[in-house]
Amino acid sequence: MSLTVEELAMAYHGAWVELDPDAIIALHSLDSVFHMHGAAEAVTGRDAVKELIVALLKLVPDLKFEPKRLYSGDDHIVFEYDMSGTFNGSPFICDGVDVIAVTHGLVTRKDTYLDYITLTEQIGELPVIGVTA
Repeated sequence: MSLTVEELAMAYHGAWVELDPDAIIALHSLDSVFHMHGAAEAVTGRDAVKELIVALLKLVPDLKFEPKRLYSGDDHIVFEYDMSGTFNGSPFICDGVDVIAVTHGLVTRKDTYLDYITLTEQIGELPVIGVTA
């Protein structure tokens, strides 16, 4: 039995709160796509998505998400939040939005949009987040 969209939204948010790449990736389809617009190229497939998540968490090991709003429908989740953490000794907080496509109770595509102007004012130039594949 697959998760409902609402169950998936709660489980996915919980996995990100725990900063658990294995729990996060378990909620993605095998051919899932993750695109951090403006910070990293889109990657496809569970292995590449997990690699991108691990790279992000290495850059910001204290990453946090403070929920603002959640919108969902039969095949999507839109999650607005404040993202915060520390990068190279500089604390930051910025607005973020994830647009998530859902099929059969799994994330099939995640598009992340962040307020990069506010973020770069706090941490300087954005690091390159990439995967080796």
